Amino acid sequence: MPIAEMLDGSAVSAPKISPAVAAFRLFRRGCEAVPLSLISLGARIFPAAVFWQSGETKLEGWHVSDSAVFLFQEEYKLPLIDPWLAAHLAAFAEHFFPILLVLGLASRFAALALLGMTLVIEIFVYPDAWPTHGVWAISFLTVIVHGPGLFSLDHLIRRRFDPPASLRA
Repeated sequence: MPIAEMLDGSAVSAPKISPAVAAFRLFRRGCEAVPLSLISLGARIFPAAVFWQSGETKLEGWHVSDSAVFLFQEEYKLPLIDPWLAAHLAAFAEHFFPILLVLGLASRFAALALLGMTLVIEIFVYPDAWPTHGVWAISFLTVIVHGPGLFSLDHLIRRRFDPPASLRA
């Protein structure tokens, strides 16, 4: 049994840690060792795939399908925007911003744009899908707040053009 020495020189035995507490501490240290860059990578790639797949359903070859425009006219019914324009903007955004996220280029901007799309979808299109939209929103907020991480073009660009902290005023 380990013995700790008190300030006055007397010895006190350290409390014994239960195996459950020791296992929990080991688990916690393991979780804390996961790099944020790995989490940011997942927060970029997985929702990007969802938006890309959605964008693919709106296309016939290189053109927005008539069925996509019909969905915006009859089902989505977004206020203040023409359904034809909305379908084309959505198809563009669902391809362009996921590419940026996967590459990690202008990541915060791309995540903010897709967060905005998520809010529009939640408010105007599928308000009952809030659990799914919440997961997407948390992923985008992770990228917006913490950045894209080491596995990104943004990181390489920053390393190249941002002076080290020691040289900043």
